[in-house]
Amino acid sequence: MAEAPAGPIHAFLTGGGRDGRGRSLADVLAFDDARIEGVHDVIQWLFPLSEPSRAVPGAPVLGASEAAAIRADPAAQAGLLAARDRMLRFYAGTDGWLTALDHNHLRITRILTALRDLAGRDEAEAFHAAILRLNETAGSPVNPESLDYWRRAVEA
Repeated sequence: MAEAPAGPIHAFLTGGGRDGRGRSLADVLAFDDARIEGVHDVIQWLFPLSEPSRAVPGAPVLGASEAAAIRADPAAQAGLLAARDRMLRFYAGTDGWLTALDHNHLRITRILTALRDLAGRDEAEAFHAAILRLNETAGSPVNPESLDYWRRAVEA
């Protein structure tokens, strides 16, 4: 018998819980690109961090025991990696973020940090490499400060 989720973020990532607006992981993963771009309160559920969001007050904050439970739970790992895959499709299929400054640069930093902390450095490095390839293909429009934040998120 599977252990009960350690908290609401863990439950969400396993597909058995709901975010603060009642959406399941499957609901969010089914968002089209326009909705992913326009909905700003879901990235904190897909890629949780241990510090409060500055962009979305009241967003969930990942505690140490819940993070450990996510790392140990194959269902939560599968949910996290499905979210990673959806965001890679979003970034590959859109170009609004391929500019000097964009809110997606902060999202990418969050994704890299969460992947590093919850799925491992290899997952973060692979996502980072894919994002850098997309930036390079577009002529490298992303500002150096964002690139540095991304690098530091992977290396921390």
